[in-house]
Amino acid sequence: MDELIIDYIPQIWHLPIKIGVILLATTIIAAVTARLFNSAIRKTEQGEGESHDLTNLKFLKRGVSVLIYLTGISFAIYMVPSLRVIATSLLAGAGLFAVAVGFASQQALSNIIGGIFIVIFKPYKINDRLQIRTDLSGVVEDINLRHTVIRNFENKRIIIPNSVISDEVLINSNYGDDKIIKWIDVGISYDSDIDLARKIMQEEVEAHPNFIDNRNEDQLANGDPKVPVRLLTLGDFSVNLRAWATAADPPSAFVMGTDLLESIKKRFDKEGIEIPFPYRTIVYKKDLENLGQNLPTDHSEKE
Repeated sequence: MDELIIDYIPQIWHLPIKIGVILLATTIIAAVTARLFNSAIRKTEQGEGESHDLTNLKFLKRGVSVLIYLTGISFAIYMVPSLRVIATSLLAGAGLFAVAVGFASQQALSNIIGGIFIVIFKPYKINDRLQIRTDLSGVVEDINLRHTVIRNFENKRIIIPNSVISDEVLINSNYGDDKIIKWIDVGISYDSDIDLARKIMQEEVEAHPNFIDNRNEDQLANGDPKVPVRLLTLGDFSVNLRAWATAADPPSAFVMGTDLLESIKKRFDKEGIEIPFPYRTIVYKKDLENLGQNLPTDHSEKE
């Protein structure tokens, strides 16, 4: 009896050792793979690779990590005789899709498929500036298997499931061309010189370091101005002018727009161009009553 127990002890420890080795190897492989992806991501962020590769690398990093752990856990389960049927079904056929269908909800699967479509067709990529609906906007910070992370301009994170954002209408400021045309709208009084105001706006825009000349060959041949300034509307209180200023990207356009509003205002003050504002006369009800009491009355009598 004692000999049987002694012979059985190695068999008891044999299975846990195998499972431990498999899980340890899985962890090491996943860590090495993650380090390789992180190295490639750092090179891309430093400008050694193409900008759109950053989206692919981050997405693939998570997908490969899930696949490695899934394979390792499946082999570990396969080592247990009573669970081999489950392990065989996990490793056979569709593999990752079989696990997703079996253990994840339909919504989770749709998020994964949505993320794959986003990475393949690239309606947006990491570092693109998006506007969703009318109240959500920001810069794409990450795209993973489940959701897209957008950092808004208050440094808050907007988490949107991939299946949801795939069905949204997006405004992508970086799609195809990063250049942005910034509108500089200013109203002047009816008494002000329109030609002088136009000249000041053009000079201030052209002098800004973020401004770029976006004219094509035909516009250059026709002698079109670098900065078009046109009269838009004749308002109730002002003559409204708009300048078209082009910058290399959205952040540069934002800075340029704020700077130009300040510099144009200062030039207008210096050159005598008035920026009007409406005047209102406020009369209190009590004053009206007192005014009525002080009005002269007609005391003439008929003869």
